[in-house]
Amino acid sequence: MTEHPFTNALINETSPYLLQHSHNPVDWNGWNEETLARSRNENKPILLSIGYSACHWCHVMEKESFEDLNIAEMMNHYFVCIKVDREERPDLDQIYQNAVQFFLKRGGGWPLTMFLTPDQVPFYGGTYFPPEDRYQIPGFPRVLEAVAKAFRENQGEVSRNASQVLSALAKMSSVNQDSAEISPTIIAETVDRLSPFYNPTYGGFGRAPKFPNSPIQELHLRQYRNQGDEDCLNRVLFTLSKMGAGGLYDQLGGGFHRYSVDEKWLVPHFEKMLYDNAQLVPLYLHGFQISKNPSFKRIAVETLDYVLREMTSTEGGFFSTQDADSEGIEGHFFIWSFDEVKTLLSPEESKVFCRYYDITLQGNFEKKNILNIPQEMALVAHEASRPVEDVEIIIQDCKLRLFKKREERIKPFRDEKILTGWNGLMISAFIKGYRVTEDRRYLSASEKALEFIFTRLHQNESLFSCYKDSRAKFDGYLDDYAFVTAALLDLYEISFDPALLKRTERLVDKLLAEFWDQENGGFFFTGIRHERLIDRTKSGHDHSIPSGNSVSARNLIRLFYLTGNRNYLDCADRLFKIYGGQMKENPFGFGSLLSALDDLNHSSQIVLVGETREELKPWIFRLNQIYLPNTLVCPVIEKEESHLPIDIARGKKTVGGRVTAYFCRNFTCSTPISNWEEFETMLFNKRAQKDKQ
Repeated sequence: MTEHPFTNALINETSPYLLQHSHNPVDWNGWNEETLARSRNENKPILLSIGYSACHWCHVMEKESFEDLNIAEMMNHYFVCIKVDREERPDLDQIYQNAVQFFLKRGGGWPLTMFLTPDQVPFYGGTYFPPEDRYQIPGFPRVLEAVAKAFRENQGEVSRNASQVLSALAKMSSVNQDSAEISPTIIAETVDRLSPFYNPTYGGFGRAPKFPNSPIQELHLRQYRNQGDEDCLNRVLFTLSKMGAGGLYDQLGGGFHRYSVDEKWLVPHFEKMLYDNAQLVPLYLHGFQISKNPSFKRIAVETLDYVLREMTSTEGGFFSTQDADSEGIEGHFFIWSFDEVKTLLSPEESKVFCRYYDITLQGNFEKKNILNIPQEMALVAHEASRPVEDVEIIIQDCKLRLFKKREERIKPFRDEKILTGWNGLMISAFIKGYRVTEDRRYLSASEKALEFIFTRLHQNESLFSCYKDSRAKFDGYLDDYAFVTAALLDLYEISFDPALLKRTERLVDKLLAEFWDQENGGFFFTGIRHERLIDRTKSGHDHSIPSGNSVSARNLIRLFYLTGNRNYLDCADRLFKIYGGQMKENPFGFGSLLSALDDLNHSSQIVLVGETREELKPWIFRLNQIYLPNTLVCPVIEKEESHLPIDIARGKKTVGGRVTAYFCRNFTCSTPISNWEEFETMLFNKRAQKDKQ
């Protein structure tokens, strides 16, 4: 057993990130009333550090500063030191990320380093600080001295800063109650405004660092679906191709890293986050549904298989993250030297494999190689004077051998917290995977994960947010309710089990009772029973995941069309009104809410009627191969009593004893069609018809 010279209060936590800091010489404490009271009683400022286990720069700051005895002594002397896992406490992270923008005049990030009054109000802050002046950033010891001196000797300035931050936070959480009517062309206007930021050479938006930004990609697909805008479609398909061919995607093991540090999608920040993969799987499947490009389906399947292999607990929940570092080196697990590859493959195999995956002696990342695909397989086959089919077999065989060899390496650290909201996102991705591929492993994974949530993270109609070491912790946040509700609705749309719908309604009613702002509308991030903090945030803005308000808007619209409960639709409509101005001003941050608005404007239903369930399966499979982002497929067995709550499903009949389909919108249905080709043609023509309505 390793002996540690220092142990602090974090040793009693369950968060892997907090436990990583439990042997720092810093007197770290968790965020709790006892520690906050100590700050008040001693009139000492709080040094709040927020990060997460897979954060590379969090590790750097720990090694440089938090393990340094002299720096730790300064921290302990001047401050009450609190360490927070942002994945456990997104409520605190939201507040203090918003606050740091006041000081930096730009976005925040991790590690987040904030200095608070004993009343928890920030009066100075930043992100990463080096141990000495560098990168045009002041050294951490100099910052500690200056902040401590200001708190002792310049309370007037400290109070002014704190007051200004509180005002700024209040403004961020406020909404405009007098928003103008939302333009019916707002999605078209949004994608037009985003056009100058599109990168035509490498796809995506902007230069570096490059994030996939799935909600914006999805919004472009909506615009294509509604208006036939080929430019929007081509941007997304090109971006999917470039991301899938780059180092952002793990070419051997599947799954996406968090972002690319360059504009080419070549060099990733190597950490893997559950929520990124949960968003990219549906996006790639949507790309496949539209383009029929098999590589998009392959990437989605490989990503789901990566999650099953690496990120799934024995109980069924999904783990949170995998680190960027292994053996103390960023990306070490994922990169290869030229010689390593040559020793595993024959000379002929090596020539083909290295050409295809851009593996060279000089390397493309710190003298080693990140596998990526800069050219088509057909070109590699031509250069090798081999049929494409032969080259494909060589590539697949070599991939398997390299993957098996990589499995012998020390793997990056895995944060085995199970977060309710992120699990909801991933469950929806697995359900989407099942619908497109009919692979029952994906359906089984989604059902098992939902069962885990409602067994381990649900009590008295309320959700907990986090599970680790057999303990459920923290009252659920808005995102937890929103993403689990979406997952329940997705599963309901496969099974149409009345018990699932009832469970969904109970969860949404709980959300409305405890999170809805009765005065101004919109959902707060925390419920009425949550601890009192300096701000109760409320936002429709997407961050690394879609905003809880936008996902809730979609859920409410779906529930309205399933149940006819007008209250659900009224709440969704109010959300659009209060965030209408912000959607117009900042479309890049409101992609998810704009997609929810598209659901409201274009919701439709397809009622399929047959004499047996088996008869309906081929039609359902075909429909699942089509991009229908806001269409509910309702199966009805003609001679059985329908348990579907949706009124339009009742009374529908087959024609001539054959499977018959009805397309419905605004509770009005088309004439019955019993020929698939005719119905498919009608579906695509409906796009133009909808635009005229």
